[in-house]
Amino acid sequence: MASLQQRLDGSVRRWHSAAMSYRLIRPLFFALEAERAHHLSIKLLRLMPTPAPLAPDSALTQTVAGIAFPNPVGLAAGYDKEGLVAHKMHGLGFGFAELGTLTPLSQPGNPLPRLFRLVEDRAVINRMGFNNGGQAAAAERIAKRKRPGGPVIGINIGANKDAADRIADYATGVTCMAPLADYLTVNISSPNTPGLRALQDRTALDPLLGAVITARGSHKTPIFLKVAPDLEPADVEDIAAACIDHGIDALIVSNTTISRPSLRSALAGETGGLSGAPLHDLSLQRLRDFRKALGSRLPLIGVGGIANAEQAYARIRAGASLIQLYSALVYEGPYLAKRINAGLKALMARDGVRNISEIVGTDA
Repeated sequence: MASLQQRLDGSVRRWHSAAMSYRLIRPLFFALEAERAHHLSIKLLRLMPTPAPLAPDSALTQTVAGIAFPNPVGLAAGYDKEGLVAHKMHGLGFGFAELGTLTPLSQPGNPLPRLFRLVEDRAVINRMGFNNGGQAAAAERIAKRKRPGGPVIGINIGANKDAADRIADYATGVTCMAPLADYLTVNISSPNTPGLRALQDRTALDPLLGAVITARGSHKTPIFLKVAPDLEPADVEDIAAACIDHGIDALIVSNTTISRPSLRSALAGETGGLSGAPLHDLSLQRLRDFRKALGSRLPLIGVGGIANAEQAYARIRAGASLIQLYSALVYEGPYLAKRINAGLKALMARDGVRNISEIVGTDA
């Protein structure tokens, strides 16, 4: 009988083969403008039958914020803005999928073009601007499609660009979406809605979080907060304290960056949020900062530049209970989550780790 390590190595090889297959067809997607290719991928996934229920893996499952996550690899918000395919993402290996960002009212977002591949840098710049059809339309769709045995579903909420009262918009989002979500994410860190990141300031954050918790009422849906990587040490301390004071259930670190590290692509000067490989170091450092500020008092979710199992493992050891992907899928293909999960198990077997929760924060 094959040893556990041999079986894990076989899984890693199979998903490596899937990655090679994607590289053969990737030029077809890259021949399309980035946003058109994105919409095509959504259409293809909509044609895919809903996969069989996801079987939790005892090595990878853990409970975070009271939710049982079948594995630690999630789809980040921004890919499935409207809730069209999130319920199918376990077929690609994701233990959870976060849809949105959804705003109370529909809005078109920013003018085209607004999504750019920086191929030489394995990066993406977007200035989408919370384009979506509104929460009411999405709520009806999500209620029909969510099924037992699928991935954990998070719903990411934001404020309309022209909202007179952005805090009221977040409260509306909580009221509308809490009954449908396994968790809600309050997104105050997108750089593409003018002034939104100002809500990360403590004087604005306290009333916002207070309103969000009040709006949740009796539903008790866990509420996560998503923050930017472009923070100063004092910002980290203030946000950490506000999350504890208001009983926020987890912190997602981080969104895209407005900084521009050394980039090779001719598109590097496009405005918007930068994600992908160049975000890796900044996002990892910000995760370490929040782990230092919070210790183990609040679960952290690591996002930004993760493209393989080794990076996911390092992010977990730095303090993340869960991780999320998006931009890396553009370059690595749809089965990246399965490859990362197989790779995590191989790394755990190497280190004698029985469950992924055992290594959370071990490098902190």
